[in-house]
This record gives sequence, structure tokens and C-alpha cells, in this order.
Amino acid sequence: MDAAGAINDDLAASLVQVAAIMAAARDPWWVIGSAAVAMLGAKTRVADIDVLLSTTDADAIDHRLGLGLRRDAGDGRFASTRYGRWVAPAVPVELMADLVVDGRPLQPLTRTATRIAGVTLYHPERFELIAILDRFGRPKDKVRIALLR
Repeated sequence: MDAAGAINDDLAASLVQVAAIMAAARDPWWVIGSAAVAMLGAKTRVADIDVLLSTTDADAIDHRLGLGLRRDAGDGRFASTRYGRWVAPAVPVELMADLVVDGRPLQPLTRTATRIAGVTLYHPERFELIAILDRFGRPKDKVRIALLR
């Protein structure tokens, strides 16, 4: 699969903006969810770009952009120490620091660099993204798993 065929102009422009705000990151960060699926070349609907990052980096981004990131107790399944939506890009960006799923921290072990529109972004390797989507367990995640296989 080729990422270029799965990424439209709005998504590409928004990923460039993500790369710009993450350029000063001190800790590893990842694009996960549907945007990562698209970055791996699968054609899927991307309603937002999910970025998993550290609390330190989330606080620095919040200071620069004034997003009002907050602790998110979640819905019982998902929670994070900082959460917020950046709506300036054409495709909104959800920032999640120290994401916890079903009471267990979500900390990817792999980190793959992908170049899109001249910038470098990071996501888990395909096998690990499949495992993350499986852990999320929602119907839309099952569809994305099928696209990645």
C-alpha cells in the first residue's frame, strides 16, 4: 500500500501542521488511529488526527497554542492526563498525553517514521497499530484492522 493514495490534500496539510507543532517535542510521539491507518496506505475516513504524546510535550504545546488541554477522566475505557482538540487544521487534531485504555497505559513499543508532504511523522508499526486498534475494540477499529491486513 502507498500512503500517498490514502491521504487527501486536507489530511496532508493537517499532518504538516502536526509535524510543525511536534518538532520541538522532547519525548517520542505517535500518530495513532485512522490517520495512522491512512499513513500506512489504507484508504479510510479520517475525521481527526490522534496524537499520542507525553504530558511534558502536551503542556509545552498547550502553552504555545493556548488549547486549554485538561485531564480527561474519559468514558470508563479511555482516559488521559492531558486531552484537547486543536481545531485550526482542516482535519482537527486530538492530543492525548499518557493515554490509558481499560485501566492500562497505552505506550507503543515501535515508532516508524513516514514522510508525507515533505515532513516526518511517526506511527506504530503495522502489527502494533493492529494490536492497538484491537485493544480499542470499537466497530470502526475492527474495520480499520481489516484494511491493514
